[in-house]
Order: sequence, then structure tokens, then C-alpha cells
Amino acid sequence: MTFTGAFDFLSNFYPARIEVEGIAYQNAEAAFQAEKCLGLELRMEFSGLTGAKAKRKGRQVALRPDWNAVRIDAMRKVVRAKFFQNGNLAARLLATGDMPLTEGNSWGDTFWGVDAKTGKGENHLGKILMEVREELKFWRKES
Repeated sequence: MTFTGAFDFLSNFYPARIEVEGIAYQNAEAAFQAEKCLGLELRMEFSGLTGAKAKRKGRQVALRPDWNAVRIDAMRKVVRAKFFQNGNLAARLLATGDMPLTEGNSWGDTFWGVDAKTGKGENHLGKILMEVREELKFWRKES
């Protein structure tokens, strides 16, 4: 599965306003890339960027020293914000039922997704999306 077409909303590049720690971002990718920075001022530089521009900028920043230890939790925080703050996207994620969500890609990302050519990858983004989907199911029951 790739996060395109009917599943484009699963992509971090999908335009969806989210707020993380008081900063409004135009998409989850910008929020995630901002998490690489410790300073509030640096994070704010990502707020108005498209996903593609945020990704490019994220490659140029000095990574916070604990980045490798916190990057999965940072992604989880951003993905939660995206779906808990946007009811229409939450409904679409819930509509995927129990379908496995795999971020298949052609650019060889085997950490966040699965390389479409080799079928190999850890699929951390897909796993986080499925976790958030389960949280939304529980939250909807409780509401």
C-alpha cells in the first residue's frame, strides 16, 4: 500500500492543520521535522512550510542530541495530533477498519515504511497509524 489516491490522507505530507506544543503547522511532516529542533524559534520556522519544503529544511538543521531516542515518540505525537484534531481525517482512518497500514515507498525508506522494490522495512509510520486508529476506536466508544 502507498499513501496515495484514496489513502493520501495517511501521508504526513497531506495538508491538515495541526497544533503541536502551541505551534500551528500546515501538515504533519512540518510538525515532525520541527521536532528535530530543540528551540521554539527554530520549530516555528517550520509552521508555514509545505511537507516537501519542511522535509528539505529538516535535512539542514542540527539534530537534537537525543533524536534517535525520541524520533518514534515524536512521530507518534504528531500523528496523534493530526487525527485527534481533524475529525474528518479521524473518520477516514477509522474507516480503514483493521486493514494493515504499510507505508510503501519508492525512495527506499525502510525505517518509517517499506521499500516497494524489496518489500523490506520496519514500517514505524504504519504501526503508529494503526496504534492511533485503535486509540480513536476506544476514544469514540468512551465519548
